[in-house]
Amino acid sequence: MAGRIVLFGATGFTGELTARELAGRGDRPVLAGRDEARVRALAAELGGLDWAVADVGRPESVAALVGRGDVLVSTVGPFSRWGAPAVEAALAAGAHYVDSAGESPFIRRVFETWGPRAVPAACTLLTAMGFDWVPGNLAGALALREAGEAAVALEIGYFPTGAGLGPGGLSGGTRASTAGVALEPGFALRGGRMVAERGARRVRAFSVGTRERKAFSAAGSEHFALPQSFPQLRDVDVYLGFLDRGAEAVRVASAATATLARVPGVQALLTAGVGRVVKGSTGGPDAAVRSRTGSHVVAEARDADGDLVARVALEGANIYDFTAAMLAWSAHAAAAGRLRVTGAAGPVAAFGLDALADGVRAAGLQRI
Repeated sequence: MAGRIVLFGATGFTGELTARELAGRGDRPVLAGRDEARVRALAAELGGLDWAVADVGRPESVAALVGRGDVLVSTVGPFSRWGAPAVEAALAAGAHYVDSAGESPFIRRVFETWGPRAVPAACTLLTAMGFDWVPGNLAGALALREAGEAAVALEIGYFPTGAGLGPGGLSGGTRASTAGVALEPGFALRGGRMVAERGARRVRAFSVGTRERKAFSAAGSEHFALPQSFPQLRDVDVYLGFLDRGAEAVRVASAATATLARVPGVQALLTAGVGRVVKGSTGGPDAAVRSRTGSHVVAEARDADGDLVARVALEGANIYDFTAAMLAWSAHAAAAGRLRVTGAAGPVAAFGLDALADGVRAAGLQRI
């Protein structure tokens, strides 16, 4: 029997987009959030869906949302601050778990800390199942499959297209998550080992259409997820190209912040300051703004000599529209019993490369 889909954070920006995607494809998720009036109204609007009140401040209310075999989808971020109760609830119940996290410390915790606990619980943990970082996982896996065993290194770049992402193009949750990650240690895969590495340590350019666009390094789920399916991988680098000409400035700022954070007490002060200034759950771009922006993701596979052996590019949907559609697809597939592994898994290992390619295409990104 298919499990229920429970959407926690349903009245937030990403959560509501995901709720509408699920309802639009014929699923009937249980909607959960902390504001009873809002979650009840959204459930009524989407066809009389079941709903529940839950709050990360009361972990028992999150635990009460799910049972064995259910699928808990969480859009409650910043995940490094608010994400743990949903994962713990899924583990305790033996429910599958899907989230929209993009923050590297949280992603690492899912794979290294919670993942081993999910195996005996017979459940699967799927973190970073939105634009952060599914497209890079797919593009990278396609490039690696085409290159064969010769490919041991992978570089992935994420870029906006169209009108880009100005101040009105980012949600409050994205701004809060990004600001928080800037103060946290990142990671990279080097020589087959996960090593600590600050964000924006490196800058490189990718060909995007007819332009060369710069991007700064970041820690994504690809570092953990792709070696699950391609064990020959020795090096993985992910880059964000959302600032283009500002990439070098981000690199310099990252180095300065890392230096300051080593001073006793400064890290706590910086984190507290960001928390006061940058708030989550403040909404996001409306449909008109989203329609003017798109995305481009490229993966380049290289051999041991550093020579390019395969290149794959995807292009299409706005990052938020893609995230909602991808979360809905993942939750539906998980509830229908299409997961292939237990534990913390990347999207390729969880669903298989061809099935994932179909899901990404349906969510709005096409290979070009």
